[in-house]
Amino acid sequence: MSDVQVAANNGVNVEALLGAREALTEAPEAAKFVWRAESEWKGGTHTQSNVEGFFGLGEEQNHVREFSYDTDHPEIFASEDKGSTPVEFVLVGLAGCLTAGIAAVAQNRNIQLNSVKATIEAPMDIQGILGIDGDVRNGFDSITVKYDIDADATEEEIAALVAQSQKRSAVFDIITNPTNVNVEVNK
Repeated sequence: MSDVQVAANNGVNVEALLGAREALTEAPEAAKFVWRAESEWKGGTHTQSNVEGFFGLGEEQNHVREFSYDTDHPEIFASEDKGSTPVEFVLVGLAGCLTAGIAAVAQNRNIQLNSVKATIEAPMDIQGILGIDGDVRNGFDSITVKYDIDADATEEEIAALVAQSQKRSAVFDIITNPTNVNVEVNK
């Protein structure tokens, strides 16, 4: 029997991430990023949003390609259902951020992931959105994230991965802490 330990391979370049962390610790001004999205109304409740450029590391950056996303409302709201609802995109963002964090933390801790699946539910009373009841909140009542994780790790180690991912998740922070949102109309 061999005592050779195989390194985890979850597809995350932790060495590069830790190198970036060290470099940004020495140059904190480069850590100031500005993320952008542009949306254009297509008709009805259908909107197409695009993401291409952002500011980071002290200069303009571009993704390897432009990404497009369609949002709409379901047919039951007399819409054409040409995309996910905007509130579903919020859930997608949360799932993506937390799951990416789990992969990165697992890689850093040399834990091999075999599968990670998140299921997110967020109940909402739409009486607020529809103007039926002004006392009903427009947003989610709550959000529940349930993970099914198969990893070469103990239950305690898996719980620690999820906790660390939650602690470092930008989207979790955006959702759980107030963020100033300024809406302006250009003339």
